[in-house]
Amino acid sequence: MKILVTGSAGFIGFSLCKRLLDKGDIIIGIDNHNDYYDPKIKDSRLEQLKKYPNYKHYRLDLNDQKGLEKIFYEYKPLKVVNLAAQAGVRYSMENPLAYINSNVVGFAHILENCRHNNVEHLVYASTSSIYGANTKMPFSEHDSANHPLSVYAASKKSNELMAHSYSNLYKLPTTGLRFFTVYGPWGRPDMALFKFTKNILEEKSIDVFNHGKHTRDFTYIDDIVEGIIKTIDNTATTNSDWNSKQPDPATSNVPWRIYNIGNNKPVHLMDYIDALEKSLGKKAKINYLPLQPGDVPDTYASTDNLNKKFNYKPTTSVIDGVSKFVKWYKNYYKI
Repeated sequence: MKILVTGSAGFIGFSLCKRLLDKGDIIIGIDNHNDYYDPKIKDSRLEQLKKYPNYKHYRLDLNDQKGLEKIFYEYKPLKVVNLAAQAGVRYSMENPLAYINSNVVGFAHILENCRHNNVEHLVYASTSSIYGANTKMPFSEHDSANHPLSVYAASKKSNELMAHSYSNLYKLPTTGLRFFTVYGPWGRPDMALFKFTKNILEEKSIDVFNHGKHTRDFTYIDDIVEGIIKTIDNTATTNSDWNSKQPDPATSNVPWRIYNIGNNKPVHLMDYIDALEKSLGKKAKINYLPLQPGDVPDTYASTDNLNKKFNYKPTTSVIDGVSKFVKWYKNYYKI
C-alpha cells in the first residue's frame, strides 16, 4: 500500500513508518525538521528510515501548499496519516501563532490535497489535551470536549471539526486519534521522561509540577503504533444509528470517527518516576512546583471503542516500557 505520513521524522511518525515499512508498504514521508527540540534525533531517526528502499523522504513544511500539491500529485497515496504538528502544551502559551500556522493552516492543506487526489482514508493525530476542563473519568469520546485549556488543545479540536466538514462535503473518510501521553525509545527530548532521565543521570534535580499529584495514562509507543495501524486498515464509516437530536461526539452520519488511544491504566506521576529510578539504579532529586497553566491534572482514556471495533488492547506496562526506554537511551547516548 502507498501511504503518505507527515511528521515522519518525529517520534510517533518514525515509529509508525518503520512498522509500515517492515510490513512492505511504500511510504512517502514528510517532515520540516524544525528545531522545537534538538533536530539531531530527527536526523538519526531518518537515517534508520532511509535504510528501506521503499521509503521516500521530503523536508517540507505543511504550509508549503505548492510543494505539498506536487508530492500528492506525483505519488497519489491511497491513505494519509497526518502526524505533523507543533507539539507542546506549555510552548503554546509562549507562541500560540505557531500552533495556528502548523496545526490549523497546515492541516487545511492536507485536507485539500486529500480531497483533490481521491485519498481513500485520512488518519490524523488529535490529543487527550482536548478534554481540557473535563473531570469525568475515564475520558470518553462520547462525551463533549469543548473546553480546551491550551491553544495546542484548541488547534487539535479544530482539526476534528475541519475533518468533519470535509467528510460531510467531499465524503472524505477521516479518523481522528486522541493520543494519551506517549513514551518510549526514540521519544521527544522535550517530554518528561527524556528530561527526567537526563537530569537523574547527571545528578541534577527534576522539576515535578502539581507537586507530583498528576496521573497520566502513559502509553508505550508500540501500543500507539498498533492502534494507528488498526485504524489505517479500517476506513472510517458512517454511524447509521447517529441521531441529530442526541448527537454522538465520536461518530457521525458522515464517514468520520474519533478514537482514544491510551493505556486505559492511569499511573501516578510519582510511580512513573519510581519506575524510572529503579531502571536507572539512581534516586531523583525532586524540585516540586505548582500546576502549570494549560496543564490537565489527570488523564485516563476509555479505549472501549477501539477495543470493540478493532480488538485494540495495549500490552506494555509502565515498568517494562520505562525499562525499554532507559536501555535505548543509554545505547543511543553511549552511556
